[in-house]
Amino acid sequence: MDRRKYLKSLAVGTIGAGALISCGPDQTKKEEDKSVVSDEGAGPNRQPDEIEHYRKISAEKFFTDHELKTITILSDIIIPQDEVSGSASQAGVPAFIEFIAKDMPHHQTPLRGGMRWLDVQCLKLYGATFADCNAQQQISIVDEIAYPEKVKPGMEQGVAFFNLMRDLTAAGFFSSQIGIKDLGYAGNQPNQWDGVPQDVLDQYGVKYDERTLKESVKFD
Repeated sequence: MDRRKYLKSLAVGTIGAGALISCGPDQTKKEEDKSVVSDEGAGPNRQPDEIEHYRKISAEKFFTDHELKTITILSDIIIPQDEVSGSASQAGVPAFIEFIAKDMPHHQTPLRGGMRWLDVQCLKLYGATFADCNAQQQISIVDEIAYPEKVKPGMEQGVAFFNLMRDLTAAGFFSSQIGIKDLGYAGNQPNQWDGVPQDVLDQYGVKYDERTLKESVKFD
């Protein structure tokens, strides 16, 4: 499975629909190599009440340290660091999910409940919470809930939680500076128009006048 290719497709659809990140924080890259929520993440052209709302929820904390550790591990399993770019946590995804949970409260119970479900499963299997399991154990339990078409009976809650985590991780990563660079998105770039090809001009028996050639069509 080409995980990165799949996540790119997922992210493009999610971001395009604006389903998850319409109210998300701006993320900028610090020199240390880590993306974080900016001080003025409410962005330009926002109304005073929008800016106040952003500052208010940014000052609050929803997840516990243990929950944030779990989110960090899961997000890095979903989008690990590779030769192309940094990991989800390096792109600031845990901070993004923390913000989304406060800005979109309907995600709070599924996220917190999902992490508790994950810890219970790991305690039964390995005698430790998910965050305290070793890497092999963590991947093993994730494999049980990452593929909905192969889910075993009794694992449905875990599948729903992991689907939400995957969506939020992809949305956070590919809306960060690291993720946009990973996509290869360059935005609008200046270019040079060399005019209509000569064979097309000849086909229709037309040509540029001297003024157009001089002012509008630039040739190297």
